[in-house]
Amino acid sequence: MKRILFPTDFSETANNAFIHALEFANAVQGELILLHTFELPVIDNQFFPQNYMVMYESLELAQFDMFKEEIPKLHAIALQHNLGTVPMSHRLMDGSLLYNIEKAITEDKINYVIMGTEGATGWASFLLGSNTANVLDEIDIPILSVPSQAVYRKVKTIGFTTRFRPKDKKALKKVLKLAKLYHAVVKCLYVKTASSDVDTNLIEEWKAEFSTEAVTFNVVLSDDIEGTILDFILYKDIDILTMLSYKRGFFEGIVNPSLTKKLTKNFEIPIFSFPIG
Repeated sequence: MKRILFPTDFSETANNAFIHALEFANAVQGELILLHTFELPVIDNQFFPQNYMVMYESLELAQFDMFKEEIPKLHAIALQHNLGTVPMSHRLMDGSLLYNIEKAITEDKINYVIMGTEGATGWASFLLGSNTANVLDEIDIPILSVPSQAVYRKVKTIGFTTRFRPKDKKALKKVLKLAKLYHAVVKCLYVKTASSDVDTNLIEEWKAEFSTEAVTFNVVLSDDIEGTILDFILYKDIDILTMLSYKRGFFEGIVNPSLTKKLTKNFEIPIFSFPIG
């Protein structure tokens, strides 16, 4: 059974992403591990020698009480969406978000991470200015990032951006497996710029290799990579966009702040990141 880690702060953004996580877990017949982390403040015990431990214990108890109150609300959301049978377990951990995610991934043998991302008015803030981006930089398993305004809809079409490299092919095969679980099709996009070095014969080889799969390949001539991807999402009716994350440098290379406003709330969709070297 696939194991999916869902870090949550119980915010509206996280609760929206939780619906996506439930649907994904249901599609892959996986188990959700709900993770809530908190960081205790640094207190100089020389000023509070007698009350030092009492203060920490009180703060920990408050977090535990809040955790107990919020978990039933998530179960109610699952029942509301007819997903109450999705297996779920819970973890409450003290420490930084990234540290605890990495620890949970190792200890619980996690296959995927699903997170909500706050205030995504465009790709710059979505990919580079959030906890999700910090996690994405460090984690070596696929991450599904869900913008706060991305309302769940049935996954029929999965987009995949490619450069026709060997590692892209490996990732595409994983995406196709996910697509079959969703009964969805995959639409690939290659933005061919003036400096692109991908040979036409290579593209034809890919088409031949994947000819029996539910996948199409779209090659668009343009030097506006960001704008082309945004148009692709809109006009190809993409429900989830999958991308290879070459660590943060990849995103910095494709994101132009002047175009971030193009990704309005009507076009916000989840982005699946498959990390490679």
